[in-house]
Amino acid sequence: MGETRVTFVEPPKDFWFPMGEYIPPPFGILCLAAYLEREVEGVAIEVIDSQAEKLDWNMLKRRIKSTHPDIIAPAGLSTCNSGYALRTAAIAKEIDPEIRTIVGGQHFTALAGETLTRFPQVDAVARREGEQTLAEFVEACREEGALSEVKGLSFREGDGVRHNLERPLICDLDTLPYPAYHHVTEHMKGYYFALMAKMEEPFAIVEGSRGCSHNCSYCSQWRFWTGRQRSKTPSRVADEIEHIHEEYGSRFFWLTDDDLNLGEWTGMLCDELIGRGLSDEVTWFTQARCDNIVSHRDLLPKMRRAGNTWMLVGFDTPHAEALDGFRRHGIDESSSKEAVELLRINDIFSQGTFIIGERHDTRESIRAIREYADQLDPDIATFMVLTPFPGTEIYETAKENGWIESDDWGDFDMIHAVMPTESLTVEEVQEEIYNSYRSFFGSRTRRYSALFSSNPITKRTYRYMAKQAILANLRSLFP
Repeated sequence: MGETRVTFVEPPKDFWFPMGEYIPPPFGILCLAAYLEREVEGVAIEVIDSQAEKLDWNMLKRRIKSTHPDIIAPAGLSTCNSGYALRTAAIAKEIDPEIRTIVGGQHFTALAGETLTRFPQVDAVARREGEQTLAEFVEACREEGALSEVKGLSFREGDGVRHNLERPLICDLDTLPYPAYHHVTEHMKGYYFALMAKMEEPFAIVEGSRGCSHNCSYCSQWRFWTGRQRSKTPSRVADEIEHIHEEYGSRFFWLTDDDLNLGEWTGMLCDELIGRGLSDEVTWFTQARCDNIVSHRDLLPKMRRAGNTWMLVGFDTPHAEALDGFRRHGIDESSSKEAVELLRINDIFSQGTFIIGERHDTRESIRAIREYADQLDPDIATFMVLTPFPGTEIYETAKENGWIESDDWGDFDMIHAVMPTESLTVEEVQEEIYNSYRSFFGSRTRRYSALFSSNPITKRTYRYMAKQAILANLRSLFP
């Protein structure tokens, strides 16, 4: 029996323009590729990164054809990117109907049955954590084994869809291999995040933990990871950062944790980075809750010394009723204001996120959210439309009540409004997103102080955003 050829694909796609230009490494498929490479013998792996290789769809088709794959696994983590994964699978079937196609991630986990029923180009869905499920799927396909034995797999069986038993989560994340960056070595210095780091600071992604112990009603992550948070050890995370920095020259890292484990774990990670001298070589971005920032204020100076320069914090809304509906317990105006002040004192750039389009929102309540953003005054603000992602309670409620007005998953990107409020149409919600950005970034005082700030990150960020014409892009989304 010859080698089984497995091709992982990051499809051509549009990026989220409010965050500026960026080309991230295809982290999810690199994790899967590394595990498959280690665990299954006789597998030839190819990783196609359409962004890094600057491939359009026709070029991608030729690249896939040249790899002669037995199995195609396209990336499709988020709902707005799911269509790209489906198009990649369709291309594979056009090349050769015998190619097996498998998708995974949050969107396809939540809609596994619907995906297999509606889209014949998809042969299987790896639900939730994908490493072990994909490895067993590949072995079953190669040996003509029984797919029914692969836990965590959904697939077409006869005229129906079969959902195998759930797969237990991996107990010890330290046992996972480093993501397979060696399959994209030639692109490593071309991965960048222009908004957050200088172009000469190559960008990589590192995972400290999976999952989140909170259960926000609009978030699909906590259900995907079954409401648990599992962490790698701080030394293991530092090992990975050190390896990627030394091997590939990456200097800016995104700790992709849903909620950074502030406290002893983060303190130990900082000690590792400082002790190894990495804090002089790399910087990093993460996200955390404002109440955790406040309760762990003594940790912030060490985080800054360890290279943490940017933190994303979800402030959501000043409206208590909406926060209760989101189950954002512990988030309030007092902790939010203090979090911004603490980050500024410690020279950590703050990116605050705010949500509009909650069911009870009106023009007046959204105006209050804009005023709230001005009062908190994070270094930059990101306004997002409440989006009913599959796998969330908000999606289930919205679908049951017929509130969702778009059937294009590409619109589910937190910038396109897809459902109205009780008093605002979808078009009016869309306009309010534009008004919110215009209000925050249109402030002459804010722009002037930022452009001449003593903080080089603030100065560079605002100069960059001025070039990006973000307001013009947002204005084009409504008539």
